[in-house]
Order: sequence, then C-alpha cells, then structure tokens
Amino acid sequence: MKMTVYRDDFEIEECEMENHVGEEATKMVPHTEDVHVEDPAVEEVDVDGMIYKVTDNPPMHLTILFAFQQALLSLANQLALSLMVAEAVCGDKNPEFKTKLLSTTLFMDGITTLAMVLIGVRLPLFQGAAFEYVVPLLALQTLYPDRCDAGKTTVTTLFNETTGMNFTIVKNATVDEWELIMSHVQYLQGSLMTAGFIHFLIGATGFVGLILNFVGPVTIVPTILLIGIYMQRAAVKFVSVHWGIGLLTAGLSIIFSLYLARWRLPIPLWTKKRGCHVMRYPVHQVFAILIAMLIGWGVSGIFTACGLLEGNDLARTDIGHDAIADANWFYFPYPGQFGPPDFSVSVFVGFLIATIISVLDSIGDYYACAKTCNVPPPPNHAINRGIAIEGLCTFLSGIMGCGHATSTYGGNVGAVGITKVGSRQVFVLCGIIYIAFGLVGKFSAVFITIPYPVLGGALITMFGMFIGVVLSNLQYVNLTSTRNLAIIGLSVIMGLAVPYWVEKTPEGIKTGNENADRILRTLLGNANLTGALLACFMDNTLPGTKEERGITAWQSSENPEENATQYTQGDISLYEPLLPERIKNLPIMKYIPFLPNPKSKQTKQDVILNEEMHSLPSL
Repeated sequence: MKMTVYRDDFEIEECEMENHVGEEATKMVPHTEDVHVEDPAVEEVDVDGMIYKVTDNPPMHLTILFAFQQALLSLANQLALSLMVAEAVCGDKNPEFKTKLLSTTLFMDGITTLAMVLIGVRLPLFQGAAFEYVVPLLALQTLYPDRCDAGKTTVTTLFNETTGMNFTIVKNATVDEWELIMSHVQYLQGSLMTAGFIHFLIGATGFVGLILNFVGPVTIVPTILLIGIYMQRAAVKFVSVHWGIGLLTAGLSIIFSLYLARWRLPIPLWTKKRGCHVMRYPVHQVFAILIAMLIGWGVSGIFTACGLLEGNDLARTDIGHDAIADANWFYFPYPGQFGPPDFSVSVFVGFLIATIISVLDSIGDYYACAKTCNVPPPPNHAINRGIAIEGLCTFLSGIMGCGHATSTYGGNVGAVGITKVGSRQVFVLCGIIYIAFGLVGKFSAVFITIPYPVLGGALITMFGMFIGVVLSNLQYVNLTSTRNLAIIGLSVIMGLAVPYWVEKTPEGIKTGNENADRILRTLLGNANLTGALLACFMDNTLPGTKEERGITAWQSSENPEENATQYTQGDISLYEPLLPERIKNLPIMKYIPFLPNPKSKQTKQDVILNEEMHSLPSL
C-alpha cells in the first residue's frame, strides 16, 4: 500500500518507521515532489482530496480536536456581535445582562449548527451570529443617541424671584436600568421573530430560486461591502480606548495569519502506528485571531499592573471580576427570559434587509463549502432546506432574545480547506461544544471582561478579511464592462451618502407624522437599503447578459448529478435528509420544495454505470 507525502497542510517528518524490508529512518522533506513509499502499514491518502470526507467519521480523539478547532475559530465573532447588541439596547454597562446575552448567543449557535448539519443543507457548516445585522444595530445607535436617557436622573437648577435664591429640582427617572434594557430587547425580539418567519418562508416555499434570477454578484457585492465599511464604526469605537493595544492585537493577527502563512509549526507526536514523528501544522495561522487576542489581553494586564491605564477602565484587566464571581456556574437560556416580545416597524425593516442579504450570503457559502469538500454542488432542495432552517433558528433566536440572527460562516469553510477535514461528525460535535459554552455561565462572564482595545484590534482584522472575501465575488463578474463598474460605484457612493445625510440632518425628514418620520429615518439611515435597491434596480433594467452580470456562475445546475463523476469525495445522495426510505419515495415529495424528488435521485455509481452501459457496442 502506498504512503503519500503532503506538500501543503500536513507535513510529517518520520523519526522511526518499520518496513517489511528492514528498518530505516526516513525523512520526509517538506515542499518537495510527492514521494510514494511502499509500506503495508500505512494507508494511502489522496493528495488532491480531503483527509476526512463529508460522510467520514474520524476517530473520536481526532473528532474532539477538530471540533474544538472549529469552535474556537469563530468565538471572537460571537463575543463582538453580542457586545454590539448590548450597546444597542443600552446594556453595555450591565455585566449580568451581557453574560446572559452571550450565553444565549453561544447556545443558539450550537442549536443552529446541529440543525444545519443534521437537517439543513447537510454540509460541514458552522452557524454563528450574523454580521449582516450589524448595520441596523449601528443605525439604532447613530440615529437615536438619546435612547438610553430614559433611565437617568436629571438635575435642573431654577431661580426663585421671590426669595432671590436658586433651588434645584432632582427628577428621578420612572424607568430603571434593567427595565430600560428589557424594553429595547423586546423590540428586537418581536422584529427578529417576524424577519425570521419570512426567512423561513423564503426557503420552505422555494422562493430562493426566484430571487437568484434577479439578484447576482453585481447587487450583492456593493450591498455587503457597505456592511463592511459601516462596521469600521464599531471597530474604531473599541480600539480608540487604547490605540496601542488595539493596533498590537491587529498587527499580531495579521503576522500570524498572513506573514507566517507558509511556515508550519513543528509539533512532536508519538503514535503506536507511526512511533516518534513530528507533524507540521499551521496552528498560528488557524488560531491567529485568538492567539493575538490572548497576547493583547496579557499586555493589557501588564499595563494595568504597572499603573499605565489609570482612569481607562475599558482597557484594564482588573475591572469586571465581580461579574465573574457573581455569574452562575450554569445558566440555561430560555424563551422569554427578557420578557414578552414587542414590535417596532423601523427595527423590523432593518432586520428584513439584513435577512435577505444573509440568505444570499449563505447560498454563496453553501457552494463554497461544496467546492472545498470536492462534492457536487447542493441541489435546489438542499439549498431551500438550509435557508428554511436558518430562518426557523432566527425565529427561535428572537424568542430567546439574542437580538441577531444566525448565519453560515465562510471563515469556517476556509478552515475546512486548510485542515482538509470536512467530516459532518466534527461539526455535530462543534455544535454540542457551543451548547456547552452557552450553558456554562462562568465561561461567558470571563469573555465579557476582555479589554475593549483587544476586541477592537480583533475586529479590525476580522472586518478587513470580511471585506476582502466580499470583493472576491467579483471574480464572477465581467469587470471590463462599463455597465457593471457604474452600478457598483454608484450604489456604493449612494449607500454611503444617504445615511450620512440622515445622520447629520435628523430633522431633514418631516412628514407631519412622528412615526412615519422615525420609519423613514431608519430606512434611509440603513446603508444596505439604499445601496441594495439602487444596485438591484440598475442591474435588472440596464441591458446585460447573465454571464456578464455573474448570475450564471451563481445559479446551481438543474441536474447536478449529470457531472457527478468529476467529484471524488461524495455524490449527490449526501444532501438527502434523514428520513425513512418509505417517506422519501412518496410521490408527494416532488411537490415539497425542500425535499428531494424521488424520480430524480441518482448516485455517482448510477452515473458511472450508465456511462459504461452507453460505451458498450450496440447489438
């Protein structure tokens, strides 16, 4: 049996290897031509494929290692978005609320990941807090800066002309801090539940296919790009607390992930099968952001101990210890924990726009994951089922009070490509790990004490990579077309100009109805709305072919099994839901958009057999 040496991700130096011919020390030189050594004790591994395919079940000890890797990869993102929700609802100064909110976010991440892998599109995908919801959350803070004043005490000094003396009136607010936070959260809850239900209907009814006929990369790229540009406000807000620590964290994450990308860290190992050997693996690259955050956190601790951060509480590490001590060891998030849901039209419209963008972004991630795992592209029923699951879990997130939806994370798809581990079993365990994170209250309490500049530095790197990934979708578009360039440029500039005008002239919109003014300010203050509507309108009214617009490359094949022979890591059957064969073969299944048509089922073996039959000479 052959043993293959890898040149890319796993590089192994054998210290001792047993061979049937004799014992000799063999060194595998990295970055050389593939070497094949005959050895019955070593399994043959496909160089061009995955180490573990989608349907493979790695050994449990490796599954645990790979699952923790995927879980830790996106942990910083969950913390960042959870803190943004806390700021939007005026709870950023309340440790108890922030702990409960982060626990709820982590818990729902785990539930959604399990549902996506077991029921949804059935690819190795991680579901985390959706960054598409950052824009409406930031818009709330920008357009309504006085939303947190209801719980403050006002002091007014007046002059009494009769006595000739000043007197002070102290007016206590009728709403305390906790009630104020709850009222804002309840508005997010009802609005998110409604947006999640619409999200579910888009997938359950097969409406996704209709949307893809009108919305392509020319619309999506400027829309999501505006999200990334708008995110810089949150990053600056955090990192401006201490620019030195923030830039140090950002710089270290860039060095680990980019400058040292070609270097593999040697890790000594011993196994019964291979004995003593050294595995080279890019630990620093895979966990670049987390390692940089830990170093930045340590620097903040040193500065705190040296007295260099006096008066800068948001950058200190000795603030928030009471929150850790007061937090429960175990906390179970439950529906209605923040009170009954309420509804706000302006918040709902912002969430609805974020939902539509999230749908299109997730579809792109589905295709990217399938391509990374070298399996056929997901058929329509799998895409519909995946979007429906995301919508259903967004609805549940609203009930739980997360304040944001859950969506597919492209960063974890990239990690699958780096590690070459695409097993669904790994992501099932990853979902279980996140559920455990959410249930351990002390875990969330520790992470909310991260100094703001450390988090800001991580956000700079994450948002920068986010923008880069968004721009990569332009590869499907003809960038020599003046039509496409004009649409992208105009939609971006208008998406920035209109919200800026609304922010600077809040009284510029006067319809005579206060509620209508509030709704219009929220709509026009959302960068996504202006940019998306203009880009979609121009893309569908200006003449242009589907190839020129990039829509052809985004649309799935009507019969992906026709090209099944080119995929070596799985066939179209891996997308089938976990249902009994009797139910899957019912004729009614062809009328349900998110279930496979029993007449169209065809595995890779069937395709190969058909090709061999057609190649036989006719009698």
